[in-house]
Amino acid sequence: MSVRLAILDKGHRFGAKVMFAMIRLFSGQRVVDAVKLVMYRPDFYGGPMKQVTHEAMRGPSTWSVGDRELMAAFISKVNGTEFCIKAHSAVAERAYGDAGRVSAALADLDSAPIGEPLRATLRMLGKLAREGSVDANDVRAVLAAGASRAQIEDALAVSFAFNVTDRLADAFAFDVPGPKAFQAGAKFLLSRGYR
Repeated sequence: MSVRLAILDKGHRFGAKVMFAMIRLFSGQRVVDAVKLVMYRPDFYGGPMKQVTHEAMRGPSTWSVGDRELMAAFISKVNGTEFCIKAHSAVAERAYGDAGRVSAALADLDSAPIGEPLRATLRMLGKLAREGSVDANDVRAVLAAGASRAQIEDALAVSFAFNVTDRLADAFAFDVPGPKAFQAGAKFLLSRGYR
């Protein structure tokens, strides 16, 4: 059961409150709960998790930004986390310049217009989200589909970041804003990353 904690709305330091006001002024959108969470205790959770997530999502990788954002959306779909599905679908759509590819992958992985290495990787990440583990056979299947060891490691970093984020989004009952907020967030995440 999720319980909305008032601390996300009222528990921030003065500097964070000023930043939230500036975001609202310039974007015309309320600050989303993901930002509120990382700004609440930046020394305890926010700072370290932003660094981990930025490295997984924007660090060096042969996976494109669109691929990694699709991974985040797919993991979130398996976890049933509406906020993260919508947020990372919007970023993946913008990164690819192709909303159809993202919606197809989330609707039916087997027929989606994506490459086999990505498809096999998403299958493995889905199993990891559902069951909490993968085995050597799962990794072998991804390698046989053409993904490299480095790509698997990069995908597992995305998995870590978003399995944690999804659980926090659900635990804190993140508000799910409308499409304009997700589009504004996608634009920001593509230009600045997760810092």
